[in-house]
Amino acid sequence: MATTPDTVPSIPGEEEDGDAVRRDAAPAESSRASRSWWDRNADEYQDEHGEFLGDDRFTWCPEGLDETEARLLGPAGSLDGLTVLEIGSGAAQCSRWLAAQGARPVALDISFRQLQHSRRIDLGRGAEPVAVVQADAAVLPFADGAFDLACSAYGAVPFSADTAALMREVHRVLRPGARWVFSVTHPIRWAFPDEPGVEGLTATASYFDRTPYVEQDESGQATYVEHHRTLGDRVRELTAAGFQLLDLVEPEWPDGLEQEWGGWSPLRGQHIPGTAIFVARRG
Repeated sequence: MATTPDTVPSIPGEEEDGDAVRRDAAPAESSRASRSWWDRNADEYQDEHGEFLGDDRFTWCPEGLDETEARLLGPAGSLDGLTVLEIGSGAAQCSRWLAAQGARPVALDISFRQLQHSRRIDLGRGAEPVAVVQADAAVLPFADGAFDLACSAYGAVPFSADTAALMREVHRVLRPGARWVFSVTHPIRWAFPDEPGVEGLTATASYFDRTPYVEQDESGQATYVEHHRTLGDRVRELTAAGFQLLDLVEPEWPDGLEQEWGGWSPLRGQHIPGTAIFVARRG
């Protein structure tokens, strides 16, 4: 995974306290908050989750679904020679796995500090650095039809205020027939408190409430923003942008995985899905 926070802080049912609220957040405010939040927290995130992510693994989610087995991007051997855009790449762990398959990845992230961690890993390995670009995923700095494939493991999509525009941008930079595969927190989780224990198993808010979750400072400026869309919203955004939905994967919690990641836990994983992975193809 690239840029998944320790929690998916959807606080439905909790009392708003001035620091964490549910309110509207425009694209510019959301983008600014994401950039500053990940720049501040990249070091801690990589320290805490670097071992789980590995330096060159492609892990889709806290459930540990690995692209080596899942093959959501295509059959074994099919990535060789493809130009691939990883969106919300964090330290580009997934891009290194793609490069090992013979692909030519470009790792894009809004956070400069996350991309510095990518360079740190490459220097430590003595490997050819992954190509990185700092940019907002809703305004991709690439030519039309520049890529054969796009992917995102918990990167960018949950933090974008206008994911319909993001989907259009991804469609624009892909060649006809190219896949776009991305994972996000399963939308049903927004109806439940983000807690790993039994308190996280009782729905306390409306699944249909799309009001963003916002952490803000004393002046009311957003410091972290996350946006909710229903499953239907995601499908409509994809099809409106010109994609065909091929699959919707809801990974089950695997036997033997005891590690918790924020609100993801063996207990919750046995009862409700934590991740949704959308597999789409550009028309």
